Amino acid sequence: MASDIPVVYYVFDALCGWCYGFSPVMETFYEKHREDPLEFRVLSGGMVLGEREGPIGEVAGYIKEAYKEVEKNTGVAFGQAFLDNILAPGTARFTSLPAALAMAAFRRYQPDNAIPFAARIQKAIYAEGKPPAEASTFGECAEDFGMQSAAFMKLMVDKELLELVRREFKVVQEWGIRGFPAVIYQAGEQGYLLAQGYTDEAGLEENLKMAREKAH
Repeated sequence: MASDIPVVYYVFDALCGWCYGFSPVMETFYEKHREDPLEFRVLSGGMVLGEREGPIGEVAGYIKEAYKEVEKNTGVAFGQAFLDNILAPGTARFTSLPAALAMAAFRRYQPDNAIPFAARIQKAIYAEGKPPAEASTFGECAEDFGMQSAAFMKLMVDKELLELVRREFKVVQEWGIRGFPAVIYQAGEQGYLLAQGYTDEAGLEENLKMAREKAH
């Protein structure tokens, strides 16, 4: 995936609580560097697929403890709507695929807004308590970026898009990324890890500086 200008890959999963906590850091980083000679790309990691998919109640015990850890370490709060409407009933389907399809569809039309959109869909799930497996959740998010909800939901069921997303999951696996969030700086054929797991803004900036020095 070499490019003429350096690329920053943000590898996330919409259902990853640590990615939710990392969203403000990544958005600030993007706003600071979006005018740099850099290309930003967002990839979905596919954290909850196959045998991992199912009602959120199956992993609710883990999430009830994990979300407090995310809040404590990042300062980002999980919304009462998520705790009451999604986590407590435990019936909402937990799967990474719909959000990944939404991200892939959105990137086709507004690639420069992919990072804000990633933050928006996580806010919809973890702050506003919207169901993560329903296309309407992502259609509403797309409306915030000037797109029409029903039209956006139709984009999400494109067969070519499904194949694209499956290849994307495979690429992330081949890169050896097993945890999210991850941020990678690529210059030519060489990649440098800027973040693996939650990293604060200062750490991200320092890692970018070091990667640039190594690359030149």
